Amino acid sequence: MKPVVALVGRPNVGKSTLFNRLTQTRDAIVADYAGLTRDRHYGNGRLGKHEFIVIDTGGFEPDAGSGIYKEMAKQTRQAVAEADVVIFVVDAREGLSAQDHDIANELRRLGKPCVLAANKAEGMHDGTKLVDFYELGFGDVHGVSAAHGQGMRDLVELALEPLNLADPEDEADEDDVNKPIKLAVAGRPNVGKSTLINTWLGEERLVAFDMPGTTRDAISVPFERNGQRFELIDTAGLRRKGKVFEAIEKFSVVKTLQAIESANVVLLLLDATQGVTDQDAHIAGYILESGRAVVIAINKWDAVDSYQREQIQRQIETRLPFLKFASLHFISAIKRQGLGPVWQAIAQAHKSATRKMSTPVLTRLLLEAVQFQAPQRGGMFRPKLRYAHQGGMNPPVIIIHGNSLEHVTEAYKRFLEGRFRKEFDLVGTPLRIQFKSSQNPFADKDR
Repeated sequence: MKPVVALVGRPNVGKSTLFNRLTQTRDAIVADYAGLTRDRHYGNGRLGKHEFIVIDTGGFEPDAGSGIYKEMAKQTRQAVAEADVVIFVVDAREGLSAQDHDIANELRRLGKPCVLAANKAEGMHDGTKLVDFYELGFGDVHGVSAAHGQGMRDLVELALEPLNLADPEDEADEDDVNKPIKLAVAGRPNVGKSTLINTWLGEERLVAFDMPGTTRDAISVPFERNGQRFELIDTAGLRRKGKVFEAIEKFSVVKTLQAIESANVVLLLLDATQGVTDQDAHIAGYILESGRAVVIAINKWDAVDSYQREQIQRQIETRLPFLKFASLHFISAIKRQGLGPVWQAIAQAHKSATRKMSTPVLTRLLLEAVQFQAPQRGGMFRPKLRYAHQGGMNPPVIIIHGNSLEHVTEAYKRFLEGRFRKEFDLVGTPLRIQFKSSQNPFADKDR
């Protein structure tokens, strides 16, 4: 699974700027105003072949007694609990503060590996202004500039070094028809994920009761159905009986993201009594971004009337239009209703995600599509689509070669996707189409 790196520090030291730099996005709000980030924010980072999850946190005040700062401290403690390593960010310009000492003491108490990064260190070539930060007791102080991108690679290498990450190529799954299908059950807290798995297993294997966020860590449960082996992943996880997390909220976003990444198929579970929420849409978007095959199941269908059912179906059409390729099922986990068709859909989604598509068939379909409807001209040139081949599985990737393919519109790309999906019966899996244009030898010559 992807390692998790949490960015922790007092307000306005540049954590969000560092987050944006590590994830190569502008997802975190950045402004010169203390305390702007209040909730945890998640993103994907990469160093060479290694990918990792980055958590941006709000300004940390460990001793905050009440109000928003207490909630922000709670969010930060949750981020540290989820993380494999912490990057403690301090301000090289303002120097060491009493609050830095408080945060250092709290991080030592929480016991996670920690790397100390002095941000805003551009121009500090001799490093004398960083000496005071050695008082914090985290060893070497690493001067960086998130705004200018200085020292980023060294910082990430130092953060990931204690984790002894294996080469992703060594972790790649081998083609083995006997391997179990990894099935992740994802959804908001209290939608019935653990109840559904317990129903499948026929025993109380996972703790399940009517309280949101009962469990934290994603766990795998072996399961076999009709001769097919599965690994069922409850993305909220198992909380040991009697164990209480007073300072840490019990729903772990990181574990959900990691479980989705490691799965072959994801069952997105929605709650009929709550409708489709923003959080449902965020989880669905991450499933799509990860390229996982997906099946949608609406739980507690027996608990809503006909009007509510109609509203939910409309919400799915409007809020999850990007998952039109996924099959939709209405179930009751507690009453064991509608579960058979879900298993059929899971098997079909996995089969589609791992479908092998021959180059001759793909090329024939491509040329037939072009003959039926040619792509629009882009400027002086009309895209010429010559041949296609498969570039990967789970999700299936189709690579199309030709000339001037940068002018192919999104509408035409969707048209091609529909033709490929119909021919290969691709249901429940994203399909990615990539274009590779041949180099024009006359492109740099005067006309």
